Amino acid sequence: MYVCSCFGITETQVKEHAEAGACTPRQIASACKAGTDCGSCVRRIQAILGRGASPRREPALQGGLAGANDLAGRGEPVLSGLPEAA
Repeated sequence: MYVCSCFGITETQVKEHAEAGACTPRQIASACKAGTDCGSCVRRIQAILGRGASPRREPALQGGLAGANDLAGRGEPVLSGLPEAA
């Protein structure tokens, strides 16, 4: 079955590239051009790679950059929440 109609790339070919080390849609695109024209096959490529539709961002962890996502969400510089370097 074709995954990418624009370049005639099959599901088997995508799986072969994945077995050879391509683990993201961008790496698949570099290997065979699938996903670089109209883009309608990118979600199918993600599903073949086991990535789902798109990864979700996790909330900031405690410590380190905790709250950095909140700062960025308010339009404040993310680094403003970090302690000053000694």
